[in-house]
Amino acid sequence: MGYRVAVVGITGEVGRTFLKVLEERDFPVDELIPLASERSEGKRITFKGKEYEVKALNKQPNFKGIDIALFSAGGSVSREYAPKFAQDGAVVVDNSSAWRMEPDVPLIVPEVNPEDVHMVKNRRIIANPNCSTIQMVVALKPIYDEAGIKRVVVATYQSVSGAGAKAIRELEEQTKAWCEGREIPEPKHIAKRIAFNVVPHIDVFKENDYTKEELKMLNETRKILHDESIRVSATAVRVPVFYSHSEAVHMETEREISPERAREVLSKAPGVVVVDNPAEDEYPLSTDAAGRDEVFVGRIRKDLVFEPGLAMWVVADNIRKGAATNTVQIAELLIKEGLC
Repeated sequence: MGYRVAVVGITGEVGRTFLKVLEERDFPVDELIPLASERSEGKRITFKGKEYEVKALNKQPNFKGIDIALFSAGGSVSREYAPKFAQDGAVVVDNSSAWRMEPDVPLIVPEVNPEDVHMVKNRRIIANPNCSTIQMVVALKPIYDEAGIKRVVVATYQSVSGAGAKAIRELEEQTKAWCEGREIPEPKHIAKRIAFNVVPHIDVFKENDYTKEELKMLNETRKILHDESIRVSATAVRVPVFYSHSEAVHMETEREISPERAREVLSKAPGVVVVDNPAEDEYPLSTDAAGRDEVFVGRIRKDLVFEPGLAMWVVADNIRKGAATNTVQIAELLIKEGLC
């Protein structure tokens, strides 16, 4: 059985990756409906050897007959159009932050809380979590189940692709200018110059001087794990890397768990690859995770501050597992559970 699948924001970085992931995973697409803003209207895209013309989202009379809609078009677009798709019978899986904290909208990482997919019956909308949250909770869940978790302190090292295709070009242009001895162009899409720099500023600062990105990691982790008692303090940093986010994660556990036991439970966890042999300089790298769908975990060790506690290094491709792949996995889960 095939499905009529709409991809909203199909010409963006994540939208294009949706197509790649759908094709790689042989998702049962009977008909593809490519949608984007008026700026992209008429562009041609190819999926499974067939060429499609991109249509303007705002020019569609209705969305009837669509089974699944995958959104990657920004929060305001999602707020306006996701309910329209749902009203016309589609199930929406949204990649923006628009619906994540709505109490009756499930926020899902399939390896962590697949049972929440049944909440889709409420509004026919499912939210995809923030990319940094996704990889962290995939790595935390096996530890949480084994030993409980009280507190997490995390520093992220986030690639420029997390800010979109324009940020990728910005890093390219700044790096080229520096290498050629020219004046580095002023930043437009990242808060400060990113070439040969790190920028501890992702999204807007809130009243408590944490950024919105950092607070997402607290609020979304609590919702996904169904545990409001977990405390998360995050510092989100943009680094001059094109793809893959890395995270230094320190946690206080409820019960003692040795690094050896942590490696064991993580190595058996779905979606996790353990790369942890410091004696041979083996640990996860951004370049290793790029283009992959797994979450890579290494540098697993006893924490020297939290007692009991663990420290570890977590790496994943933010465009794939952190966005497109997780979204497609949710759609696969919907089909498996007979919800679309």
